[in-house]
Amino acid sequence: MSQTKKVDLILRNARIIDGTGGPSQYGDVAIQDDRLLAVGETGNIQASRELDVGGKVVCPGFVDSHTHDDRLLLSDPNMSCKVSQGVTTVVAGNCGISLAPLQIDHRPPPPLDVLVKHQDQFFSGFGTYLQTLAEEPPSLNALCQVGHTTLRAAVMDSYDRPANAEEVSKMRKMLEDSLEAGACGMSTGLFYAPANAAPTSEVIELARALHEHGAFHTTHMRDEGEGVADSLRETFTIGAEAEIPVVISHHKCSGAPNHGRSLETLALIDKARKVQALGLDAYPYTASSTVLSAYRNFEAKKVLITWSEPMPEYAGRELSEIAKELGMSEKEAVEALNPGGGIFFMMDEEDVQRILAFPQTMIGSDGLPSDTHPHPRLWGTFPRVLGHYVREVKLFSLEEAVRKMTSLPAACFGLKERGILKPGNYADLVIFDPDTIVDSATFDDPVSPAQGIEQVMVNGRVVWKDGEHTGDRPGRALRLQDLAPFRFDAYPENVSSI
Repeated sequence: MSQTKKVDLILRNARIIDGTGGPSQYGDVAIQDDRLLAVGETGNIQASRELDVGGKVVCPGFVDSHTHDDRLLLSDPNMSCKVSQGVTTVVAGNCGISLAPLQIDHRPPPPLDVLVKHQDQFFSGFGTYLQTLAEEPPSLNALCQVGHTTLRAAVMDSYDRPANAEEVSKMRKMLEDSLEAGACGMSTGLFYAPANAAPTSEVIELARALHEHGAFHTTHMRDEGEGVADSLRETFTIGAEAEIPVVISHHKCSGAPNHGRSLETLALIDKARKVQALGLDAYPYTASSTVLSAYRNFEAKKVLITWSEPMPEYAGRELSEIAKELGMSEKEAVEALNPGGGIFFMMDEEDVQRILAFPQTMIGSDGLPSDTHPHPRLWGTFPRVLGHYVREVKLFSLEEAVRKMTSLPAACFGLKERGILKPGNYADLVIFDPDTIVDSATFDDPVSPAQGIEQVMVNGRVVWKDGEHTGDRPGRALRLQDLAPFRFDAYPENVSSI
């Protein structure tokens, strides 16, 4: 006679989407401590508590593959803007900017000021930053990268030039120390002024340390507009020369003259990924958001101000209206509003859909939590994919959308025992209603939790329930040493082995 097992919780009558991209099935999910004990058939397992989810979807927790949550993880550890969407793991330290390792005696230059506005909020060592996260855990899991711009700011007195040999050596030593302390990779933001003068060779030399430590590289490329194809080739070169996996951040074709070029860029990416480890992420909006100092070409259809230090009252207003009110050109108004940030409507919907539908595209919010009036992607990215692009547009199936948010990023970023619902994996999961899930955040009202997310669990503990945070913070700072080998062949037939 088989022995009866007892677990903490069984979710009954669930539509199980396991994250692999395979068809959903109806069944039960048993959870003990921070692990999944059974998925589908629970047999003679009994539970201290049972929850009938009434046919709602149960799937792995979402992985936000591109965030700037480095400071938010400490300043607002509930992370409601993310767990309310079903996000259970974030990848931070993107676009070349991170909170460590940096010690400066002046205001951080943009774009470092999208993380913090004051120099005393940085950490001189990456190990100290990760230890602080471990001692004051957030509600979700986090992987953290070292920013190339952060390294430049730490060792260089001016940024409008390549780093010299001594500076590169210092940066590499800081990067190696950070990787040994648990940093998972290095990001670049070659588009931005503090890193734009860095030649490809500088990045390759630093990236060789990633190869030696088994870490990954993500990049906000040098150009996402007219020079997007050349920037892709530079990205491929960095990955190939340093022999490292590379993720292209928030892939887009920016500016009206480049609309439609996703056909070209995706073909280049698809060809390159046949010979090297290459991934990409995107967000489901036609507007980007960054610091105003990066706004160079004034080709956006519309610009909304997200924050301004000298003129905070203009947050949420259109740049054209502000310029008219101030009696200035838009370029002059940007100068008057700086330091500040904006939302730039510069992409084409067909490109957005084509990039989202590309099989290797992960979902990343790229939200900026420090903004006064943030882009709605901070609160709405994942429900927008599931509600708008799955249910309304029918761009891809629900199972495929979940794969892009779960097993695909878990494979690419080496998330061991996460991203798929199977026995033995961590109990990071989401319960949502596929008929009602939708983003509530808008450009006018960007701070608004999504609809249709019923419960979110991180490491077996409920962090979001019935539209409210539970107050629990069971998240973990995942270190490089915790990760599995990176898998960039995870579509979809190879994913079940993760």
